[in-house]
Amino acid sequence: MTDPTDNDTAGISEQEREKRAVETLMQARETILAEVGKVIVGQRAVVEEMLIALLCGGHCLITGAPGLAKTLLVKTVADVFDLSFQRIQFTPDLMPSDITGTELLEDTDNGRELVFKRGPIFANMILADEVNRTPPKTQAALLEAMQEHQVTVAGKSLTLEEPFFVLATQNPIEMEGTYPLPEAQLDRFMLNIVIDYLNEDDEVAVAMRTTGGTSEPVRRLFTGEDLKIFHDVVRRVPVAEDVARFAVRLAARSRPGRPEAPQFVNDWVSWGAGTRASQFLVLGAKTRALLSGRAHVTLDDVKALAAPVLRHRILVNYRAEAEGVTVGKVIERLLAES
Repeated sequence: MTDPTDNDTAGISEQEREKRAVETLMQARETILAEVGKVIVGQRAVVEEMLIALLCGGHCLITGAPGLAKTLLVKTVADVFDLSFQRIQFTPDLMPSDITGTELLEDTDNGRELVFKRGPIFANMILADEVNRTPPKTQAALLEAMQEHQVTVAGKSLTLEEPFFVLATQNPIEMEGTYPLPEAQLDRFMLNIVIDYLNEDDEVAVAMRTTGGTSEPVRRLFTGEDLKIFHDVVRRVPVAEDVARFAVRLAARSRPGRPEAPQFVNDWVSWGAGTRASQFLVLGAKTRALLSGRAHVTLDDVKALAAPVLRHRILVNYRAEAEGVTVGKVIERLLAES
C-alpha cells in the first residue's frame, strides 16, 4: 500500500502527493478492516462508519449496551493509525480539571512555582467512556476541546495536538445513572454510531477467541500526519450540486414548522437537524466514495450516512413516543419520501 507521507515522496509536487494519497485511500478500506478484524469480530458497518468519521476529521458518538467491545474497538482503531490514545472514564464526580489538567505547586530551581500538569485530553484520540454519566460542568470542558481543539486552564488557552478526535461511548439513556447529553454537544459529533449485539456465529467466534490464546497483533498502517493529508484530500473531492442539494433538502425536511417539512415531521418531531447535518452528509459522502474506489459522489453515499448523521440531531416529541415512533422510523420515512 502506498504511504502518502513515505520518504520517497520528498521533492514531488503537491499534485502528485495528493494523487498518491487518493490512491492510498481507495486501497485502504479492506486493509484497515482486516487489521481491525484481528481483534473485533463482526461489526463491519460500525467500523466503516468510524473510519469515515476519522478520515473527515469528525468526532463520533458510539451508542450501545455494556459489554459490546466499544472501548476495545476505539483502542484498536487508534493502534491502526498509530495515534496517541487516552481513555477517560466519565463518572458523576468527574471534574473539568480531571480532563484538562491543573496547576500544581512544585519545588523548582526558582523556588516553589505553579506548574501545569497536562490532563488526558492532550492526545490524538480520546475515548470518552460512558460520556453520559458525568455532570454538565465537565461536559462543557469536553465541548470546548471538541469544537475549538483547545482547552482553557487558569485563564489560558492551550491548543491540542492535531489530529484530534473524540470518540465517546454512551449507554442507552434508559439505563440507571445516565441522562441525555446537551443538544449543543450532540451536534458536535459527526456521527452517532449504534453498536448492537452480535449474531450467534460471531458471538461464538468471540467466545472461542477470547478464551483461547493471544490474538494476532494489529499492524500500524498510518500515522497522524497521514490522517491530516487524508483530511485535505477528502475535502477536495468534487460533488455535484444536485447531490449537495439532496443532502441539504434531506436535513431541511426534518425541521418541523418549515414549509418543506412533511406532515409526519410536524406531527412527530420537536426539533430537527441543523446546518451541520447537511455539511456532514456531504463530507461523509465524499469519504465513502473514495473508500469505495470512486472519485465521484452519488446519492447512495448520502443515503448511507443519513441514519448516523441524523439520529442524534432529530428529537421526537411526546406524540411520537406515545405512538411508538422512534427517530429511526422518522429517518426511514424521510429517505423513502425524498
